[in-house]
Amino acid sequence: MTTVMAASCSFVCCGEEKEADKAVVVRFSNGSVQNEDKLDFSMFKNTEESNPRKKTRRILVAESDRLSYVGQNFGVGSMKCNNLCKYYVGVLNKQTMTMEVHEAQLFNMQPVIPGETTDSAKPQDTTQTYREKVDLLIEAFGTNKQKRALSSRRLNQVGSETLQQAVAKAANTVIGEKGLEALQQEVADAESQGDLALHLPPCNANADKREDVYPFDELLSPVEFGALEQGGAKMAALTPEELKKMKDDGRCLSIVKHLENLPTESENRDKTARCAFYLSLLLKLARERNVTRKFGQEEGCPRVIQGKLFKTFTVETFNNGRIQNMVSSSMRVKLAAYCLALLLHMGNMTADLTLLHRDLGITEARMTEVAKSMRLTLVKPARGKGDNIELQDDSRLAALVLPLIKYDHFTERRKRKKMH
Repeated sequence: MTTVMAASCSFVCCGEEKEADKAVVVRFSNGSVQNEDKLDFSMFKNTEESNPRKKTRRILVAESDRLSYVGQNFGVGSMKCNNLCKYYVGVLNKQTMTMEVHEAQLFNMQPVIPGETTDSAKPQDTTQTYREKVDLLIEAFGTNKQKRALSSRRLNQVGSETLQQAVAKAANTVIGEKGLEALQQEVADAESQGDLALHLPPCNANADKREDVYPFDELLSPVEFGALEQGGAKMAALTPEELKKMKDDGRCLSIVKHLENLPTESENRDKTARCAFYLSLLLKLARERNVTRKFGQEEGCPRVIQGKLFKTFTVETFNNGRIQNMVSSSMRVKLAAYCLALLLHMGNMTADLTLLHRDLGITEARMTEVAKSMRLTLVKPARGKGDNIELQDDSRLAALVLPLIKYDHFTERRKRKKMH
């Protein structure tokens, strides 16, 4: 078969060709070669000529002074296009001006770095579980969503045996260093504290002064304290009749007690009045369930104080597609702890627990538990004798005494009822 081409060049088909007559076309995976004439090519074929699957296997090697390249027409590194279609290469003979067309096969040449070993084909593992086989199918034919889920699960997966060994080793080390009895005592203390430790004000147990144990700036920053000026002035201007009405209401007994005995010094008087106004907002918040953005507007609550209350003492919940601020039970405990710390600064590091638990609407036992978690000293006034019994104040006090007291919570845990 002869085809006349442009000028005097002719196209000649070589007809039937053997495997050895095929032309070789190479592609370098790491870029194009600048000096191809300096490459030394070698072709290797499989020696098993009788095996129809292996007799066509070829390995092409290209060596240079700097690096060697290897390509093969079988296995993982081969080009799949050789099995899907046929390629032809035309070779022009300039003397006869005829172009011979030969069948070609493509090789992908990859650099071989000395010292690195290529992974040989591993036989299929017959001990694979059903889960592992499904994962292999997802890798090959799964959707993008399934592949992302598989990748995420593998990243988060930890071998159970390795984890158990690590935990056992760490436990033995801790037990050997501290001792079993000391660890049991620490666990008991942690259980008795529960979630209280997460809701206590910032504490400096190593402070030299009582005022620095629960710093006032951690309860009210200077900016927040300055915003309470108008509210403090309103508290300081309350008349005895208004104080009596608040006392009869029975919800602000702690505040009334301090307002009835305001210091005469202007600076301390102003500080106590501002703290009383802030304390009234805390007590009101403790009795709320769901809090709206109008909270504190009637009392003249500054915007910065309202933001602090919402951020510190409420949790956000979703209801009917809307975000609501709620005062949970744990937040009520936090309110009790911050109120107690504020009262300590207002009362010369002494606070009345009985009045506070009534204002907050919680039980006396819970209030006592909060005071103990803050490592305060509990004081019960001694009862009078004779005619003075009726006049004796039965309030329970909490005082901050250095060094801070540490309660033995292990012996005070409540016993659970046995199920019969």
